[in-house]
Amino acid sequence: MADKRDYYEVLGVSKTASDSEIKSAYRKLAKKYHPDMNPGDQEAEVRFKEASEAYAVLSDADKRRQYDQFGHAAFEGGGGGAGGFDFSGFDMGDIFGDIFGDIFGGGRSRGPSNGPMKGQNIRVQVRLTFEEACFGVEKEIDLTLKDECGTCHGTGAKPGTNPETCSNCGGKGQVVFTSQSLFGVVRNVQTCPDCRGTGKIVKERCPDCGGSGYISNRKKISVSIPAGIDHGQSVRIREKGEPGVNGGPRGDLLVEVLVSRHPVFQRQDRDIYSSASITFAEAALGGDVRIPTVDGEVIYTVKPGTQPGTTVRLRGKGVPSTRNKQVRGDHYVTLDIQVPTKMSGEQKELLRAFDQAMYGDKEPKTEKSSGKEKRKAFKRKK
Repeated sequence: MADKRDYYEVLGVSKTASDSEIKSAYRKLAKKYHPDMNPGDQEAEVRFKEASEAYAVLSDADKRRQYDQFGHAAFEGGGGGAGGFDFSGFDMGDIFGDIFGDIFGGGRSRGPSNGPMKGQNIRVQVRLTFEEACFGVEKEIDLTLKDECGTCHGTGAKPGTNPETCSNCGGKGQVVFTSQSLFGVVRNVQTCPDCRGTGKIVKERCPDCGGSGYISNRKKISVSIPAGIDHGQSVRIREKGEPGVNGGPRGDLLVEVLVSRHPVFQRQDRDIYSSASITFAEAALGGDVRIPTVDGEVIYTVKPGTQPGTTVRLRGKGVPSTRNKQVRGDHYVTLDIQVPTKMSGEQKELLRAFDQAMYGDKEPKTEKSSGKEKRKAFKRKK
């Protein structure tokens, strides 16, 4: 039999860890390696079983005491002084109900599933321009929402009749079954397939909603997109999602923002980046140039002798903060020197005259003169 890893090492806790620390460590591992979250992953299944076995021992004060004293031998037949421990019949129902409630049950840990439950959230996407994301905008969302049926008032039953208690689960909304696992016989709890967790069965359905208890209606909802929102972020609108179950509140509407690319501006957090072209004369002599920003064109005074690739900072011309739109980032502009591609003869002569005035006569080297220089250099070296 392969050597088992130390249970404390499996959960990643110290031997003095408290019950809450052990539970928290197992919760993280269970969420990560549960088979339902990793279908077909054999390694994840092994890790999940290993963590569950460690938790089953360390979460029980008596078993933890035996393990601390005898190690794994405490639970092997005839091993150690503890007389061994048999996992058969061990009830994992409470553990799974507590640990996995927020994975599979929306955050409720135990108790009948036919109690009030919040409805499902609805997710939609909305496309914004770069400027709309910067300064905020009102958008109208067109979607289908379920409302309580006015005829049966959400029961799903025909007027004059009432839903009956589910005979399969006895109105609990849950059914219990056992299965064989690493720990022996494990007790599992599932949502009742007949009543789908409501605890009630509708014999005579409402003619208007077909027994669902809800009527679907097309609605337009106005959404206020805050200034400064970024690509991928969402706006939550409370209780505009699916209806709740058994008197629970409605879910929420989550509006995800998709920001279109801008041809000039790029964004990083609250800062904006762009480039602007200036002429050689403007770079050399300095002067006022117009630079596009999200607020429109601004006048910026270029310093004389500005070099290509110089970056200037326009304070407060970036993206507003979502918490306070009066607080804004900055706009960084890289200045590019514009080199003309087409010039007239007169312009070329003027440019040559400028070059001569700046740098003097520069006689270009020919291959012949270059060769002589090389020979002279060689002779001097000799």
